[in-house]
Amino acid sequence: MAGSPSEVPAPADASLAPELDRAIDGFMVFARIEAGLAESTLEAYGRDLAVMAAFLCSSGVRAPGDVTVDHLAGHMRHLSRDRGLDPRTIVRHLATMRVFFRWLHANFRITKDPARLLERPTTWKKLPGTLTPGQMKKLVECPSPEHGQLWVRDRAMLELMYAAGLRASEVGTLKLNDYNREMGIVKVIGKGNKHRIVPIGVPAIEAVERYLAELRPHLARFQDGRDGYRLLLSNTGRPIERVAVWQIVRKYALRAGIRGVHPHLLRHSFATHLVAGGADLRVIQELLGHADIGTTQVYTHVDRSHLRETIAACHPRESRGAAARPAAVPREVRGAA
Repeated sequence: MAGSPSEVPAPADASLAPELDRAIDGFMVFARIEAGLAESTLEAYGRDLAVMAAFLCSSGVRAPGDVTVDHLAGHMRHLSRDRGLDPRTIVRHLATMRVFFRWLHANFRITKDPARLLERPTTWKKLPGTLTPGQMKKLVECPSPEHGQLWVRDRAMLELMYAAGLRASEVGTLKLNDYNREMGIVKVIGKGNKHRIVPIGVPAIEAVERYLAELRPHLARFQDGRDGYRLLLSNTGRPIERVAVWQIVRKYALRAGIRGVHPHLLRHSFATHLVAGGADLRVIQELLGHADIGTTQVYTHVDRSHLRETIAACHPRESRGAAARPAAVPREVRGAA
């Protein structure tokens, strides 16, 4: 998960460690060009490595080969004890360090991999927050003409995010030809450049069609492809950015009277509502683009109000139906017992 910009210290000591700087630059080039990682992942790696480099410089480390497991363990303690970061954020920092030093070792820039011996901090699996179907309805239907000409685009965006379980980065990168009205699908490019096809319902299709007919022609100001032929455009005609997606979701959530809403909450709600409706977990895994079914299993939590209903309907000794009750035991049999 990406951290906030506030995590990054001012790299005042970066010039003190040119070898470390060059190693990080080389890794980032590899991650961007050869590995082809998503922009959000690259940003997270860059932030984490900048934080690590600042700590190592303050500890007197100047070159990657000088880094020991004690240095990295001290960095993790610093993140937890001194900076008070969330355990999940620290786990992400650890993953970044492991990838970085594994790359250095594989490319013979260091003789030993100090991150290999680091232990993963234990973290509780936190259930994702969700909105109720009623709250989701209020949110996606909140954009209206009183909110300005862009309300049509915003309605289409919210409908798509909920209909397809899209991440903020994914909805902004959708292209015109990724949307297919006749088949009722969108083609999504997710993390790790993985492609998936997700069906969308009638409300999302209607919202997108209205946006394409009424607004997008007025937003598409460039004829040279500078908009990347993206589906959703900003007021300037350029592709809508992830930060703008956050701002739009938050704006309409507040106007709908719902607090604490962020783009990923729509994705969580999409998956949770499918589980509650009886969808197969493997299908949801495919729709979300999860590589591991374990990531999807977090959505198996359901409203506790369903628990008693499930037991009453499915457990053989909880059935209320007369046909399911045991036959009366004859008196002679009871006496023999």
